[in-house]
Amino acid sequence: MTITLNHTIIPAVDNETAARFFAEVMGVTCGGPQRHFAPVPVNEELTLDFMTVAQPFPVCLAFDVDPQTFDGILSRLRFSGIPYGSEPHAPDNGRIDHPLCPRGLYFRDEAGNLYEVMSPA
Repeated sequence: MTITLNHTIIPAVDNETAARFFAEVMGVTCGGPQRHFAPVPVNEELTLDFMTVAQPFPVCLAFDVDPQTFDGILSRLRFSGIPYGSEPHAPDNGRIDHPLCPRGLYFRDEAGNLYEVMSPA
């Protein structure tokens, strides 16, 4: 059996708000609240479970996407006025010239979680 990541827990100030934020930017759908989590299915194999915690400790998650998905994410970030940038230490420089791929960006949520999106073109 191949090892695949099924889900991971993302610390949040407010789990439902964080789940909606991520889902809207990434162009996916929230799964609706379940017990202590607000799940967001990313694809058929991975769900992000957002969990409200008193003092969130930020995590970093990186996603490979196709060029069309990248364009959609970039468009939604710009439309919403959400800062993004090309470096993990400058996620608000407004650039997409990622050091590891032709186009890439970082953005943060209110808990400080850092999301990285990389595209091959």
